[in-house]
Amino acid sequence: MPDITLMLQKAKSGDVAAAEQILPLVYGELRKLAAARMAREPAGTLQATALVHEAWLRLGGDEQPDWANRAQFFVAAAEAMRRILIDRARSRHAQRHGGGLQRLDVAELEVAGPVDDERLLAVNEALERFAAVDAPKAELVKLRYFAGFTLLEAAQALDIAEPTAKRWWAYARAWLAREIRF
Repeated sequence: MPDITLMLQKAKSGDVAAAEQILPLVYGELRKLAAARMAREPAGTLQATALVHEAWLRLGGDEQPDWANRAQFFVAAAEAMRRILIDRARSRHAQRHGGGLQRLDVAELEVAGPVDDERLLAVNEALERFAAVDAPKAELVKLRYFAGFTLLEAAQALDIAEPTAKRWWAYARAWLAREIRF
């Protein structure tokens, strides 16, 4: 299997064939990350495949920006997934409070399970404050919480040692727990 970093570099230098091979190469990993994240979401809200496709489009679709390496790509993908989930949570939250009322076709209605959008929005707001204080640790939280990375995967994506990732994760969790009081 070709190296993703190599394919990203070839695409950056104008190799159209390499650019077309990027999505099939990263799709499996993106799908795994999205599935891990969606396992914590309420049933019926968004499928992992749809999250991957929407994240891919937000990243540029077939015209990808100049990625330095595989890690930079997956950090950006995690951020795109986070933003998609936050946008959806905000939309559902607004609808529950009377905003965005519109006529719907009965065939398009989904049966939704319990939704905890307030928690997701609170985490996002606290994470934005945390990013202003400590951006690298906030990136770790995005990878772990919103993209479902393991500590080892997040450490590799951020190019830090796993023990460092563990310390950062403990610190970030404590900082966020203090900020979010449910």
